[in-house]
Amino acid sequence: MDRIQTFQEFLATSSADVSVLSFMINLLIAAFLSSILAWVYVNYGKALSNRDSFSRNFLILSMTIMVIITIVKSSLALSLGLVGALSIVRYRTAIKEPEELAYTFVAIAIGLGMGADQVLITILSFTVMVILIIVRSKINKTSVSEFVNFRVYGPADQVNIEKINNVLAGHTIELKLKRFDEEDGCVEVLYTAIFGSMDDMVAAKKELNELSSDFNLSYFENIGSI
Repeated sequence: MDRIQTFQEFLATSSADVSVLSFMINLLIAAFLSSILAWVYVNYGKALSNRDSFSRNFLILSMTIMVIITIVKSSLALSLGLVGALSIVRYRTAIKEPEELAYTFVAIAIGLGMGADQVLITILSFTVMVILIIVRSKINKTSVSEFVNFRVYGPADQVNIEKINNVLAGHTIELKLKRFDEEDGCVEVLYTAIFGSMDDMVAAKKELNELSSDFNLSYFENIGSI
């Protein structure tokens, strides 16, 4: 009985004083880091959704997480209460692309680190991540710039698969024939292709048009990998 009473008193009294000045400094740092994260996402992200609109959530997310962690870390009772509260709250926010989820976790990590008063570790980790994101983006731009589906449609007597393959092979890094349909005297060919640059796409289109003026050519971006 004495142990239970002692534990209850511990829950009721265990708390740590939080410096208001330290809290405000950490809050401003969290806001600054999340703003940089938003800039990085807008300028170096690959998601097709509205990156500018989505990135605006990083600031409020990081600061909110920091406030929560700062409050609950000062009391074991509040920490246990947070676990109970989160068990009944369900978040239904739709994450359309994995990249959005990754950046969201970075924003959460900023809030967690600053809320736990791990300022130096948080700043260093965030700096390394930002540098790696930017470097990877620069490298990817120089290697592969366009990953698209490529559709050729035209009269069956003018669509020569061998000639089309030769043209595309000369301007692509990687090429795969995905579908071939022939119906009512017309042929539709669908490729998945990786072009080294936009200039390669334009050159391929020009050469295909030289094969036949009756070709209907379509490009549309493809998400995924060959």
